[in-house]
Amino acid sequence: MSESESVSANGQSGPRTPDELLAHLDGLELGYELHRHPPLFTVEDSKALRGELSGGHCKNLFLRDRKGKMWLVVTLEDRPIDLKQLGAALGGARLSFGSPDRLMTHLGVIPGAVSPYAVFNDVGRDVTVVLDKEMLTYDPLNYHPLSNEMTIAVSPDSLVAFLRNLGYEPEILDLAALA
Repeated sequence: MSESESVSANGQSGPRTPDELLAHLDGLELGYELHRHPPLFTVEDSKALRGELSGGHCKNLFLRDRKGKMWLVVTLEDRPIDLKQLGAALGGARLSFGSPDRLMTHLGVIPGAVSPYAVFNDVGRDVTVVLDKEMLTYDPLNYHPLSNEMTIAVSPDSLVAFLRNLGYEPEILDLAALA
């Protein structure tokens, strides 16, 4: 098996599927509302299509430092992020965006499908999850469930419960203070 492959819950190699993720959420009894739509690749695509979909709308930044440490930063979609200030808040890291290959290797998704639910594919638990403190005041929150052709609306508590169930303790940062 290559570095870019993982073994899914059903024993198949490769990233786990949206259906596997939704079944996992169902098994944890973490409620969500599912919306299907054409593929969305950017925040602008999402804004143009979503209509009256309520709640917090988010963007996800897959970042790395020179030493190979990786972060998934999840924030409100319109939040400006200064990578130098964010790096300082994360212990002095010099951050850059992770490549599409690295994204597929570690989170099993393509650009445009990144969300905190992609850590479902992080079998090595190599990615640190950072959540925007203000984002967690919105209910529901909207994310892609491993596919940019779907959005799930979830409560902040369900998001955090999902992460903790997988063994993550997300860092919650006041990203507004870094702007």
